[in-house]
Amino acid sequence: MHFGAIEMDLVNHLNDRLLFAVPKKGRLYQQCLELLKGADIHFNRSNRLDIALCTNLPIALVFLPAADIPRFVGEGRVSLGITGQDQVAESDINVREIVDLGFGSCKLQVEVPENGEISDPRQLIGKSIVTSFTNLTERYFRKLEAEAAIGEEAVNGDGKKHLKTVIKYVGGSVEAACALGIADAVVDLVESGETMRAAGLKAIETIFETSAVLIASQHPTHPDLLEIIVSRIKGVIAAGKYVLCNYNCPREKLDVVINITPGRRAPTVSPLEDEAWVAVSSMVEKKRIAEVMDKLRATGAEDILVFNISNSRV
Repeated sequence: MHFGAIEMDLVNHLNDRLLFAVPKKGRLYQQCLELLKGADIHFNRSNRLDIALCTNLPIALVFLPAADIPRFVGEGRVSLGITGQDQVAESDINVREIVDLGFGSCKLQVEVPENGEISDPRQLIGKSIVTSFTNLTERYFRKLEAEAAIGEEAVNGDGKKHLKTVIKYVGGSVEAACALGIADAVVDLVESGETMRAAGLKAIETIFETSAVLIASQHPTHPDLLEIIVSRIKGVIAAGKYVLCNYNCPREKLDVVINITPGRRAPTVSPLEDEAWVAVSSMVEKKRIAEVMDKLRATGAEDILVFNISNSRV
């Protein structure tokens, strides 16, 4: 791990703690901190250190570049990690993807000058591409060239067909490559598209759709503690995704309303003093709750109440 002497000394004395890698900066950092807080993982981090000891659990948080996390998890140096699915796919390292965390969503896209003549990725075969994701980009253009039946006779010494498209690595400011004249196109992550448009680029193809993911080593230390952490994180994700919907409905309409609010497994149905009515409680996806309430009202349900879920175990 690319740490200083203090961090290396800490790592060498942390055999009693589970190591959990999280992004040290970038688009996933702040949401990772909120996720850890929701999972009741407490820590104090010094601005000068990339390791933080948890104060309420035997865990050490290791702050790393998101691109490095799949390798450290895959090699068993740390047991758990949070990174982007794009980084896992780019690294091509064997890790277990445990939970899609549902944040940090973006697309890895092929981008070209907005006012240029290129509108189809096949027009880029044999041209120059700049990217931070060389493996994913090479796989995409290798497939594109094969489909176009280009380069079938030319073979590298390793047995692979020669790639006519030139792929260059740039670690940052990828979107500037076309304006600087060092590339015909770029392959870069696009979230809102504002940076792409500001650079005078447009997307012509999506190579990969990604979001943050919790990954684990194939051979983690402290497996019991790992399962507790995973359970807590799943609970936080579920709590953010669902609300609790409570309502009363005529007993004769029970089959209809259960189809509207089936819950994660099944709704809770309780009798009321009025035998013709029942009370129903069910978890509903937050993004669907307005539509669900409308449907319940149309079936004759009354007293429809919605509650936010602060945490859960699912």
